[in-house]
Amino acid sequence: SNLDAKLRVQMRSEIAKLHQRLGTTIIYVTHDQTEAMTLGTRIVVMKDGVVQQVDTPQHLYDKPCNLFVAGFMGSPQMNFLDVTCQIEGDKACLVLDGKKIPLNAEKSKALKDGGYNGKTVVMGIRPEHMTDHPDRIKGAEVLFDAKINVYELLGAEVFLYFDLAGTPMTARVDPSTTARPGSDVQFAMDLDKIHVFDKETEKTICN
Repeated sequence: SNLDAKLRVQMRSEIAKLHQRLGTTIIYVTHDQTEAMTLGTRIVVMKDGVVQQVDTPQHLYDKPCNLFVAGFMGSPQMNFLDVTCQIEGDKACLVLDGKKIPLNAEKSKALKDGGYNGKTVVMGIRPEHMTDHPDRIKGAEVLFDAKINVYELLGAEVFLYFDLAGTPMTARVDPSTTARPGSDVQFAMDLDKIHVFDKETEKTICN
């Protein structure tokens, strides 16, 4: 953590090479999730001294077991929104700012079996699973309107910061975006990438 950004990247590379050359188990303790993701073959995520989840880096990222792990893995972190679950028959949707977000059969079953109809749950969506690309907007089932607060160009990608239903959000989009601070933009979500968490226990319901 005391190294500058360039040296940190070089040090990660050297540690990875050392691990491959020695072919032995190495326990590496870090607060930096980027280091954990890039160096680890299995990661133990802990909170207040309690193990939350033990898994491969990709599975931790794709299938976090609770809100803490979901928010810890990934930078920028996952967006979280309070939504209401509505179930009609075998189909479930999440209601956000008056709009219904339909869920697939697997997620619908998990919410129905858990008795979440009419309850407030937490929806999670990663920044890269929100887009303002015109091609994705055209075929989207549901769109959200937002005003851009901050635009950050990182070269290969752009981070857009905005509020949705009063909650700060981040989208990781293509640098070809025309969005700028003050712009009114429509966003679409990758509905298959939505995570749903129990608001009280913070455990994952489905992802």
